Amino acid sequence: MDEPTVFRREIQVPAPPATLFAFLTDPEKLLRWMGIGATLEPQPGGLYLLDVDGINIVRGAFREVVPVHRLVYSFGWEGNAEVPPGSSQVEIDLIEQPDGTLMRMTHSGLPPSALSLHERGWAFFLERLAAVVAGRDPDSVPSPGCPPSKDEA
Repeated sequence: MDEPTVFRREIQVPAPPATLFAFLTDPEKLLRWMGIGATLEPQPGGLYLLDVDGINIVRGAFREVVPVHRLVYSFGWEGNAEVPPGSSQVEIDLIEQPDGTLMRMTHSGLPPSALSLHERGWAFFLERLAAVVAGRDPDSVPSPGCPPSKDEA
């Protein structure tokens, strides 16, 4: 079996941490940049459920919630043996900057064979997040062929 891997990504967003935090924890705001349906219970032990496209569904649980500063939740795909629900972890830190917020995301626990697809998926969706928060159309972000299908993730 592959050893789990970690990847990190940072984006600078021209908005305060509270605005960005809302786009990560409010289902209505989350759906403006990612997915078509969501149930979020942003408290330790609360459900993280995101229907990305009617086929690919992320399921996990919030592990740590520090309002406007930090989120940690488990992550995995329903019906996917390689990255099953709750098998990996996403950590998001929001660091206030003079010109907005530095968002630092770490996704750990993915098998190496799933890393590339998840890196591409996160790059795509985080660019959409930055666009929405900045008041731009998220559909202007070109798709890298993500999200992965259940056969690929």
